[in-house]
Order: sequence, then C-alpha cells, then structure tokens
Amino acid sequence: MIKKGIILAGGMGTRMSPLTKAVNKQLLPVYDKPLIFYPLSILMLAKIKDILIIVNKGQLGQYKKIIPNGNNLGIKITYIEQSSPRGLPDAFILGKNFIGKNNVALILGDNFFYGQNLTKKLRECSNLSTGAKVLLHKVLKPELYGIAKVNNKNKIISIKEKPKNFGSDLAITGLYFFDNKVIKYAKSLRPSKRKELEITDLLNRYRKAKKLSADYIGRGGAWLDTGSIDDFYKTSAFVSAIENRQGFKIACLEEISFINKWITKKHILNAIKFYGKCDYSNYLKKLIS
Repeated sequence: MIKKGIILAGGMGTRMSPLTKAVNKQLLPVYDKPLIFYPLSILMLAKIKDILIIVNKGQLGQYKKIIPNGNNLGIKITYIEQSSPRGLPDAFILGKNFIGKNNVALILGDNFFYGQNLTKKLRECSNLSTGAKVLLHKVLKPELYGIAKVNNKNKIISIKEKPKNFGSDLAITGLYFFDNKVIKYAKSLRPSKRKELEITDLLNRYRKAKKLSADYIGRGGAWLDTGSIDDFYKTSAFVSAIENRQGFKIACLEEISFINKWITKKHILNAIKFYGKCDYSNYLKKLIS
C-alpha cells in the first residue's frame, strides 16, 4: 500500500519564459486553478495523504501562499527546495527521509490526467506492494515520447526514448508507483550525457528484475503535458470545456477531501473565506448547501 507521494515541481520552465521568470510554472493557471492543483488532486484521489512537493530554491514562499501545509485539506504537505534540476530520480534521493521505509508514488508537476475510471485505477495502483508500476497511454506520435513494450501479463519488456520504429505506441506518462527499493536504485544511477539522472535508467532497473508492470489510462481518458505555452492553452481549453458543459470542477482539492471525509463543513467555509468572491468559492458553497 502506498501512503506517500511526491510531486516534482522543480525545473526552470524555460520554454515558458518570460512568464516563468516571475512565477514558477506549476503556479501558473490552467483555466481556473494553479497547475499544481491537478497533480496534487491525482495523489489525493489515490488516497495518498502524506505528500512531499519538491520546488525550486527561492520559490517556496510562492507555494505556501496557496498550499501552506495541507491542514486545510486534511492531509500533510512537506516541502523541499531543490538547488538545481538533476533529473527525475533525484526526487527519491532528496526525499529519502520523507519516504523512510515506505513505498512511494511520484507525479510530475506539469502532467494532467483525466478519465471516468481514473480514481478506481489510481487506487488499484496505490495498492502496490513490490516492484514498480507505470501508467501508459496510447499516443499518435510515439517518436515524441518514452515508449514501452508490454507482454500479455502487463509486464514491461522494453523501453525506448522517442523511437522511430519500435512496434509500440504506449507512452510512459508522468505518474509512477515504486516500492522502497527505489531509493537504493536511484542512488546507484550515474548521470547521463545530459548530466542528469534518467527515469528510463531507473525503470530499467525494475524491468531487468522483471518487477516493472503497467496499467493503462484507456480510451476516453486524457493525459496532457503542460511543457509549453501552447500545451498550457490546450489543457486550459480542455478543462474549460468539461467544467462549463458538465458543471463540476476538475481538481477541486476541497471537494476530494470532503468526499473522503478528511475535512468537515467548517473547513469548506474557511476555504470559501480564503478564496474570496469567485467561481471556485461559489462551487464550494454548492458542496455544503
């Protein structure tokens, strides 16, 4: 069972400059909420309540203005500042004391997930006891992603970065579930030519041990990467279309906590006061009316 989660919200966001010269990318708006709400909501939907957010050095204050410590959501949030990006596996080295002897989930701070059966799938993945599991999603252009080949037992047998002819169109998304060996494996990695620790190398440690399995977002689900300004716009348009057509909000953190009975009506009222007069507050009012 996975009870701890990490959100990797570092990185310089250079593709979105000059916006990211003043504000961290994960605090920029995706339609009506900061981007960080979306990956945080995914961990909360998986019923993970103990969460570490890794942020750039000097930007901690920005995050604490909107997400101080998690008490308002009935969860625990810890922060660590990262002096410079060293690759995704560095999250497990920086977070080793936070992880302790527990298994852990990692989600990238700029990834967006949506799907009708996503909550059920997340909770199934969080039941991981040994090995590692990744979420895969079918893509039209495999040459743009890290791609996995899977056997009939949902074990990953091969991984290749941005292949041209690989015989698979299943992209590895930015959501991972690991047993506690991930700390040892991450520490043993050596930097690549990019001078970073590579997530592919980490996954291959599990694959070679035949301990890397896959699950799927499935047809009708969405996985979007907000790595550029165009990606931000497209993701915002997606969220706007869903929310304005169906009337509910994606990644409403207070709603998730309220449904899980982590917070009470009093917490919702405090949140309404904190956010002030806005559509988000009006939505929260409907939850308790």
